[in-house]
Amino acid sequence: MKETVNVNIGSMAFTLDKDACRLLSSYFDDIRRRLPEDDAETMADIEARVAEIFRERVASPMRVISIEIVRATMAQMGAPSDFGEIRRPDPQNGESQAAPDNPQLPPRKLYRSRTDRSIAGICGGLGKFFDTDPTMIRLVMLLLILFGGLSIWVYIILWFVIPEEPAPKFTPFRKKS
Repeated sequence: MKETVNVNIGSMAFTLDKDACRLLSSYFDDIRRRLPEDDAETMADIEARVAEIFRERVASPMRVISIEIVRATMAQMGAPSDFGEIRRPDPQNGESQAAPDNPQLPPRKLYRSRTDRSIAGICGGLGKFFDTDPTMIRLVMLLLILFGGLSIWVYIILWFVIPEEPAPKFTPFRKKS
C-alpha cells in the first residue's frame, strides 16, 4: 500500500503517489531554476501541458498517477536541460546564492520596461538598471519636469533613444532534430 497526495497541477486536481509527487516536484524545480525569475507564464504553461498529458493518460479522475506515468510524461516533455542553462542556484542542494568566482560580469543594458510602465517604461527601465524603486524615479522625474530642471522633451527623446526590453523568448518543449 502506497501513500497518495492530492495536488493541483495547471488548475486541475490529481492524486499522485508520494514517489511520483517527489519526482514531479524535483522536475518542476529543475525547470524553474532554468527559467528567468520573472517568467511565471512559461512555468504555468508547462504545468498546464503536464496536466493535459496526465488527463490523456489517466482514464478516470479517481485513478492514482504512478511514478511510471510521471516518468513517461517527463520523457514526452523533455529533459530540464532542454529549457536552457541553470540561471538560479538551488539552495536546497547546498548550492550557495553567492556569485561564482568569475569576476567578469555581463554588461548591464538600459531598456524601457515592458511590465513596469506608466507611459513609456522609461522610469521602470531606469529603476531596473539602477536597482531602485521606479516610483521614486517617477516622482523625481515629475518634480524635475514641473520645476524646470528637466524638459518634457528630454523624456520624449529618451522614449525614442532607449530601446524597449526584448520580449521573453518562447522555446517549444521538444527538441529540434
